[in-house]
Amino acid sequence: MTTSVTPADVRARAKKLFDREARTWAADQQTDAVLDVSLHPPTEREALRDLEQVRRWVDSWRGLSADPSVEIEWAVRKWPRIGSQEVPVRAVLRGSDAIARIAGERDVWQVLVSRLDALRGLAGSGADSVLRTHARAIADLDGGDFERLVDVLEWLRENPESGRLVRELPIRGIHTKWIESRIGLVEALHRAGTGATGLGFREPSPLVRLRVLDPSLSFHGLTDVSAPVDDLGASQIRPERVFVFENLATVLAMPDVSGAVAVHGGGHRVDLVARLPWAQTVTYWGDLDSHGFAILNRLRARGVDATSALMEMATLFDHRDLWGVDPDPNVGVFDRLTRDERATLQSLSAEGNIRLEQERIPWDYALARLEI
Repeated sequence: MTTSVTPADVRARAKKLFDREARTWAADQQTDAVLDVSLHPPTEREALRDLEQVRRWVDSWRGLSADPSVEIEWAVRKWPRIGSQEVPVRAVLRGSDAIARIAGERDVWQVLVSRLDALRGLAGSGADSVLRTHARAIADLDGGDFERLVDVLEWLRENPESGRLVRELPIRGIHTKWIESRIGLVEALHRAGTGATGLGFREPSPLVRLRVLDPSLSFHGLTDVSAPVDDLGASQIRPERVFVFENLATVLAMPDVSGAVAVHGGGHRVDLVARLPWAQTVTYWGDLDSHGFAILNRLRARGVDATSALMEMATLFDHRDLWGVDPDPNVGVFDRLTRDERATLQSLSAEGNIRLEQERIPWDYALARLEI
């Protein structure tokens, strides 16, 4: 008997279905899930081959028939040589509770349902899509962390614009790392319940790193500085030239330049450059690849008057032997590039998504084109 379905098989199928669907059931308050399994009872030939094994199989289903979670359909088989035999032909589990019970996940299911019900009570009926998205994260919280999550949501509802740092929150067990590691879940549930686009916290000002290339502009003698962007923006420094470089190594290698500073501005850091009142006209030098042009475009989109350097055809083809391959090119639309910059970007693609990293360009060549 090789094809008949055993109670263990049904439990395994219930477990597989539960693992895949339980979070959706709980989020959608779905109670009418069904698992319908054909049991493929043995034929008379199979019964004659091993009658004792068939009897054990039938008895295993008789033993399960007392479980109210399982509906077992029986049928009479009229076999010429053995006689009439009643055998199970189908097992049906009706409802998510029944599936969870047979899957051996009743306690997990009850915890999941109670948690989502509690959060639905806090966030309202509009939270269903959020609960569906974050159900796994909610289920994975230990008991203490779930209680903290509820405490945070309740406090945020009462203090939507607290203006506090996370460290200041008067909630037992809550600290900066706790919030940071669950920020997506907290923000989504808070937004579902209140419509707020943020948590109302006061965010620490992010740091910007720069080098003062003219000692007369130094910060009390400091020329290599990392400081909050708001503090730098409020400083009295007024450089005549501002260089923004994608790579920190280039910032650190710059020689003294009269009236100049160099700012590290790769990736999202260019958003911080735009917050510096004295850095609204800059020279930008990034990697000669799609990502470098994306950063340049983003800098201009933030309102900064940025002139690119070493990001043109001549530099690209003067260093053909130093090209590499960009494994994941940025395919965005960069509508703030000049005609020459767009042509260079197109060449990168035409040559096979190549890239020329900033640090590969000989230093003397770079300084000459930066007019230093």
